[in-house]
Amino acid sequence: MSASSAARAYPAPARPYGATAAPAPARQPAAPRLRLVRAPSHARTRVPFVLVCMGVLAAALLGALLLNTQMAKNSYEKYDLGIELGRLDQDAKDLSAALDAKGSPAELAKSAGALGMVPSEGTGWIRLSDGTVQGAAGGR
Repeated sequence: MSASSAARAYPAPARPYGATAAPAPARQPAAPRLRLVRAPSHARTRVPFVLVCMGVLAAALLGALLLNTQMAKNSYEKYDLGIELGRLDQDAKDLSAALDAKGSPAELAKSAGALGMVPSEGTGWIRLSDGTVQGAAGGR
């Protein structure tokens, strides 16, 4: 194989009938291969954006931490108040039971006897218009 046949794997296409070879266009002078390269423009730095993102993240984490801490504190306060409410409810029930016991007829009679009162043997009433006692008001 020769060098020319190795470089071209396919034969050149045939020209259409009646076509003449066009004259080659005039070559312009070759552009120089070296060009002037500008200095790279200053790209924006990403540092402010990264700092803002880190600040937002830190603020969000701090907010979540404070919220969680406050919720835990409120939970303990709720527990303590629940215990105090139960104790106060029990005290109210005890006082109500003691009041009911003091209000029983036997306890009232005993307290009245301690004060020097005597039971009435009859029922009487006072007329306010003239101040007289009506009915059978008996006493000892």
